[in-house]
Amino acid sequence: MRLASRCSLDLTRILAGLLLAARLLAQNGNLERDLAAWRTQHAAELLKPDGWLSLVGLEWLEPGDNTVGSGSDNKIRLAKGPAHLAVLHLEGATVTLNPPSGGFPQDFLVAGAPATPQPLHAEPNQDKIAPRMTIGELNLYVIRRESRFALRVKDAQSPWITGFHGLKWYPPDQTYRVTAKWIPYVPFKTITLATLVGTNYDQPVPGAAEFVLAGKTWRLEPVLEDPTVAKLFFILRDTTSATTTYPACRFLYTGFPTSGLDKPGELVLDFNRMENPPCAYTPYSTCPLPP
Repeated sequence: MRLASRCSLDLTRILAGLLLAARLLAQNGNLERDLAAWRTQHAAELLKPDGWLSLVGLEWLEPGDNTVGSGSDNKIRLAKGPAHLAVLHLEGATVTLNPPSGGFPQDFLVAGAPATPQPLHAEPNQDKIAPRMTIGELNLYVIRRESRFALRVKDAQSPWITGFHGLKWYPPDQTYRVTAKWIPYVPFKTITLATLVGTNYDQPVPGAAEFVLAGKTWRLEPVLEDPTVAKLFFILRDTTSATTTYPACRFLYTGFPTSGLDKPGELVLDFNRMENPPCAYTPYSTCPLPP
């Protein structure tokens, strides 16, 4: 009877070990599958006609008239397109789009409609709402950084798009997918982020994510870029930044915690999804630096 009990106990342990191994294999399989899909989608986003790999210019506006076109007599000279495209007039905190002396080119569009003289709305660090000006393969819009304004130029056939050869990633590792404890800040606190172009801007911090990794407890604070989107933004730098990853930082985006921003809960952080910032691909971006 003792031998039978011992065999039964050993069998139970073996079965438990096999079940655990099966669960771990399934988790790793799901991680690799989901991660591969996300990484493919991330590369596709970079390669969009107006994605970060299309960014070919960042021209800071001066007070008064800023002529734009491919002609050598323009203040802002484009690599392609009409010799005289438009005039951007900066006065105080207002940028106005005006036609060049010969009028706007016929196929020049603003927000999908034929170009007309108009103010170009630009909010600090809210580039998504800026009206897009398009002609041929070019996509242009005005951005604002503190009190400074710039014209951002994108080209659907940029050298970074046509010369793209894929991205390099670390192998998937389940260890770097952690469940953090969410510690809300009520009210939100505010931090000032510096950027690579020497500007600063304030962002709300809704809380902190606390977790254990490699036997240590870590605490990270994300910013809330857009209150209308359920997404948290972590700006990180680690020891790999001195060796194999982009030196300035990497980004990690997550969803919201399980109980929302204002209540304690849990938040999944998958560091396998850390991505390069736009400034790793183009010198014309204005990336924030880690706080």
